Amino acid sequence: MTETILDKIKAYKLQEVAADKAAMPFAAVEAAAKAADPVRPFAQALIAAQTGGYGLIAEIKKASPSKGLIRKDFNPPLLARAYETGGATCLSVLTDTPSFQGKKSYLTEARSATSLPALRKDFMYDPYQVAEARALGADCILIIMASVSDVQAAELEACAFDWGMDALIEVHDQPELDRALRLKSQLIGVNNRNLKTFETSLDTTRTLSRAVPAGRMLISESGLNTPSDLADMAGYGARSFLIGESLMRQADVAQATRSLLANPVAA
Repeated sequence: MTETILDKIKAYKLQEVAADKAAMPFAAVEAAAKAADPVRPFAQALIAAQTGGYGLIAEIKKASPSKGLIRKDFNPPLLARAYETGGATCLSVLTDTPSFQGKKSYLTEARSATSLPALRKDFMYDPYQVAEARALGADCILIIMASVSDVQAAELEACAFDWGMDALIEVHDQPELDRALRLKSQLIGVNNRNLKTFETSLDTTRTLSRAVPAGRMLISESGLNTPSDLADMAGYGARSFLIGESLMRQADVAQATRSLLANPVAA
């Protein structure tokens, strides 16, 4: 079987976590997490935003494995403030370095520059990473079903809840959605980008939306570029979105965010 990008990421991420554990014991990470600023309500912010418009998780993302460098003038605090000015609901900050040119410090810097809740966007496999996320200031973690077992997913979710954080459960096909719905989190992210091929299609949200039950929040991720894209997805029940690349490429990020969220379709 051909090794996918996700396989390669998992291999180096497990090595990275092992090195981090050797450099900073779990007890020290837990102490830092307990000393971190209080958790900001991530899911509740999206629920509130959806009542009168759209919820936007705006992503701070310098590069990607498929597109390379996305934004050269990359300043996480300035970008975070631009997103907040433009009306974003939450932040998503890439902390993976090898594939996305992210840094753990970017999360702390971006969140500190705004009042918005923040998601640690990374590839999570170990409770150590969840405590580390809280220590960095995260209010929510990402659990990618394509990359973890059911046991791992449940463990990561439980750890997030123990720290008072939310968990965004990411899927990109029906079997992954079926597995995700066995978890407790209300946040179900449908990634329109296949993490194994990196091809993108909004049909992923259109198809899977039919199987997301009431009581769970459908969040459409990736491949969203225009207000019409958002209106299209809203027609399938997604009123919250995770968007990064299309906004990161704009000269005026605040105005681009404002324009994207303008004139939401009625709920």
